[in-house]
Amino acid sequence: MVSFKELGLVNTREMFAKAIKGGYAIPAFNFNNMEQLQAIIKAAAETKSPVILQVSKGARNYANQTLLRYMAQGAVEYAKELGWEHPQICLHLDHGDSFELCKSCVDFGFSSVMIDASSLPYEENIALTKKVVDYAHQYDVTVEAELGVLAGVEDEVSSAVSHYTKPEEVVDFATRTGCDSLAISIGTSHGAYKFTPEQCTRDPKTGRLVPPPLAFDVLDAVMEKLPGFPIVLHGSSSVPQEYVDMINKYGGKLPDAVGIPEEQLRKAAKSAVCKINIDSDSRLAFTAAVRKVFAEKPAEFDPRKYCGPARDLMTELYKHKIINVLGSDGKA
Repeated sequence: MVSFKELGLVNTREMFAKAIKGGYAIPAFNFNNMEQLQAIIKAAAETKSPVILQVSKGARNYANQTLLRYMAQGAVEYAKELGWEHPQICLHLDHGDSFELCKSCVDFGFSSVMIDASSLPYEENIALTKKVVDYAHQYDVTVEAELGVLAGVEDEVSSAVSHYTKPEEVVDFATRTGCDSLAISIGTSHGAYKFTPEQCTRDPKTGRLVPPPLAFDVLDAVMEKLPGFPIVLHGSSSVPQEYVDMINKYGGKLPDAVGIPEEQLRKAAKSAVCKINIDSDSRLAFTAAVRKVFAEKPAEFDPRKYCGPARDLMTELYKHKIINVLGSDGKA
């Protein structure tokens, strides 16, 4: 058993309370490798933003659970090296799909876990969520749950259609489970193809897809039922078209990739939404930078020469999200 406190990490309880009061959202950035982790910590340290390091089940298997523990501890020390005296860094399991997985993460030093039982019948979702909460809270680990289903694909999580959260269920669910935060479905989705062309309109000037608006009426109704309760948005990458264009220019094939407009995320961040998940955007930035190096320097085979530019581009992306979208800069 490793306590997250021994690693210098924090849970989400205090950072969420401050975010709701301050009208901003905490960035929750997924990472799979060292370069992503370096970029996240550098961006958070330079902007003095609290940050959530997210690890999916697939990323945990990819990186190895023991290495992850030391990477998280190293991230805290790296932040201090960069001048961030008291780093506010949370290590969070994204989309945990079983009690056993959540328990293992708690035991290995995660400071927050998500149990995603949203695909189960309502009562089964409650029962599994409560079981995770009861275990995690013994060790001061915070728990995120989910009501409603997001469309799209991300690692092992996939759904062909979305189901909006039912506001009439949220009070009963939060009360009976004891969860610390609630991920809801209001039209965001996983992956780089968040909407089909048929769901969008096209900008007559650029020809680019314009996605449908998020269901802020559902968010408003949830906030009315659960005033001051931490709300989470998954699948909130904006799929920056400059990265999509770079990937396509240098040999990639991402036709009609489209994400959530940043102005809608800015609006959400000013509400009770205090955690916004971003994964695909950094994958796009990483891939765009690597493809550019490979196309311009086909003889290059030193990973540092293409992973370095990828890390730099991701750092720019993370800082942009923190400062211009989520408003969490200067809050840590």
